[in-house]
Amino acid sequence: MEDMFARETGILEDAMMHIREAREGAPLSVDEFEKLIGEYRMLLKMHKKVIKISDRASANMITGQKEQITNLADKVHYDILTGIYSRRYLEENLKRLIKGLSRSGGKLSVLMIDIDFFKKYNDTYGHNEGDLCLAAIAQAISGCLSRANDFVARYGGEEFTAVLPDTDEAGAGLIAGKILKKVKSLNIPNEKSEIASFVTVSIGVTSSNVVHTQKGSDYILRADKALYESKNGGRNRYTYIEFDA
Repeated sequence: MEDMFARETGILEDAMMHIREAREGAPLSVDEFEKLIGEYRMLLKMHKKVIKISDRASANMITGQKEQITNLADKVHYDILTGIYSRRYLEENLKRLIKGLSRSGGKLSVLMIDIDFFKKYNDTYGHNEGDLCLAAIAQAISGCLSRANDFVARYGGEEFTAVLPDTDEAGAGLIAGKILKKVKSLNIPNEKSEIASFVTVSIGVTSSNVVHTQKGSDYILRADKALYESKNGGRNRYTYIEFDA
């Protein structure tokens, strides 16, 4: 680029020199001017090409940066082990859903799901098998959610959270029942379980008409309280607690 600008300056200086000489009485060479004009046109074409290449490079760089940011966001929003959404995604989207549903007067149901006696499973079969078990349960839960806005996230450890917008107690109970049956159908052996010969889950369910004063953590706390009651009640079951209870 510096060479091109230097050549442009040289052409302009040569042209001005010929004009000054002509004013002072020297003969004006038309051929020399045509030559300078031809060089200048070629130089302008080169300038345009360089600008286009530079613009494409900048655009590609910006696109690449956007893709990197998107990929990073995707990684943050997904749990690497299970392939489902992460806790961060859960918290961000609960906030968004509550804001939207409070305006439309919709309902929201949240399920907290815990693998029964998972520590004993890990101790018996090893952490590699434990990871496979977590992934299998995560996919089983996900397979029970058929609507586009429903989603499941890994809350932490062996706990999962299912979020069901525009779903009341009956609908949430139906999904909880499906999850219990689906996990049972996997028939993953757990010889150390105190309630079955296979892996089971316990579920806590809550739902409410959404208002703007609610927080995602409010739903989590109530669903977790219901989960605690399921565990105390014998596990491998779901318990429902009204949000305002």
